[in-house]
Amino acid sequence: MQGQLRKERLSFTITTECAHCHQPLHIDIDSELNYRVAEAEAQPLVYAPMVDFGKLDDPSIIDAF
Repeated sequence: MQGQLRKERLSFTITTECAHCHQPLHIDIDSELNYRVAEAEAQPLVYAPMVDFGKLDDPSIIDAF
């Protein structure tokens, strides 16, 4: 989202672990919301929440959830 707002290509890697089996997970995401999971056998649920920011009363999207 930040990249779209600033009209810049951005990318980052989320390093985490599976809550069930504790195996490491590395998820690469770019400013177009494309993602790639480094671990071939992993199938995490990845989604982008759809939020109408014009109607959002909370101070941030995190507070809305």
